[in-house]
Amino acid sequence: MTSGRSLTAMVRTTPPRPVDITAHFPELAPLARTAVRLHPRAGNPTAAQSSIGGPLLWPAAEPWPVCPAHAGPSHLGITPENARLKRRLLERQARGGADVSAELRRIPYREEVAQDGPLPMLPVVQLYAADVPDLPRPDGADLLQVLWCPFTDHAEGVLPRTVLRWRVAAEVRDPLAAAPRPSVIGNDHYLPEPCDLHPEPIVEYPHRDELPGELWARIEAWEAREGMDYFDDLSITMGCKVAGHVPWSFIAPKRVVCAECGSPVRPLLTLYDAEWDNEVPSWRPIEESDAELPDAIDPASATWLYINRGYDLQLYTCAASWDHPHVQLMQ
Repeated sequence: MTSGRSLTAMVRTTPPRPVDITAHFPELAPLARTAVRLHPRAGNPTAAQSSIGGPLLWPAAEPWPVCPAHAGPSHLGITPENARLKRRLLERQARGGADVSAELRRIPYREEVAQDGPLPMLPVVQLYAADVPDLPRPDGADLLQVLWCPFTDHAEGVLPRTVLRWRVAAEVRDPLAAAPRPSVIGNDHYLPEPCDLHPEPIVEYPHRDELPGELWARIEAWEAREGMDYFDDLSITMGCKVAGHVPWSFIAPKRVVCAECGSPVRPLLTLYDAEWDNEVPSWRPIEESDAELPDAIDPASATWLYINRGYDLQLYTCAASWDHPHVQLMQ
């Protein structure tokens, strides 16, 4: 089974940056990296498509990943069905102004649900190389799948446990008809809505804190003179993306290495809750309306993901071996 050209025909185009920063600071040109904005938008993707929150092309004979840290016999959380019901109610309210507060109060915030065995992991991302040509991947592989535990009490209590699978799509001849579902999830912010993707390559430049001090001092002086903002508008995109530069935030830039061999790691995937916001509107695609919409129906937040307190989740792979465990960071 292969994907062909699995994406929908819609296009999302990042507006040109306010200025060409390399015309003012040529030293940045060699530091440029290509990132691929995924532009997730609400849809009904199939296993033959790249998606966030959609079904995965999974061999029926291959065990589905589970989280051994949550082995039952019951689990406390919100059911996926109730999480999605809450979203539909909020969408209805945002579109028509209906008061849905009474219906929302009837949805249990937490409930104990029986489930034998470890909880199945949730499908999060599926990327076909045909859709994302710059997708970092092992030789021969043309499909990346990312799953995570529906609870966030891993990695110092703030992140879900993630699993990566690389595949050759044509080798999946007997795909799984329906994936196992967790009885409950720990946090509905980690249940992605099914989204079609509209990948778009863009150019990024390093985070300001990764630049040599003398260069950054000159950029700061230029910002003050010209009223520009390197960090928000000229360096690293918002939203979900493949590869590119690291969007450091509350963690100062540091050398991230493979835990198994100590080799450098390369950025693979960044997941974030919004593609733009009112403070940084320049990343809004040209094709999108410039109207400000409620979060429940804003295309900038179509995935409904919200990492911890509004941070992003970054996945890295070892530069020396695809077989080594991946690294994940939250920033």
